[in-house]
Amino acid sequence: MQELHQMFPRLRSYIFYLLALYVLGWGFTSYQSVFLGLILGTVLSLYSLWVLVRRSKQFGQAVEEGRRPRSVGTFARFASAALAVIIAMRYPTEFHIVSVVLGLMTSYLVIIIDLVVQNLRKRWEER
Repeated sequence: MQELHQMFPRLRSYIFYLLALYVLGWGFTSYQSVFLGLILGTVLSLYSLWVLVRRSKQFGQAVEEGRRPRSVGTFARFASAALAVIIAMRYPTEFHIVSVVLGLMTSYLVIIIDLVVQNLRKRWEER
């Protein structure tokens, strides 16, 4: 399996494509609050993924150098999720809360889909 920091540029581009679709949905449909919730959740999901990649790289370097590793940023990721929910609850007419939560899960769904696609591609090339 590829390491997360090697996968990150590809995952980031997929998430940016999803964000572009969400912006189009926000601009051209009557479901502005749903798409705005997806945008908020996905942006904070991308931030959480970035924190995870950065901290896991630092964690690996610390282990290689024999130092005591720091955490992988769990608190920062939880705080960003809490911030998204607080914003959605503060402005319920602007942000759809279920969409915010779905947006927060976007990076994990993108990782899973990417891993499945990469494994299928690898099997196809081995034939």
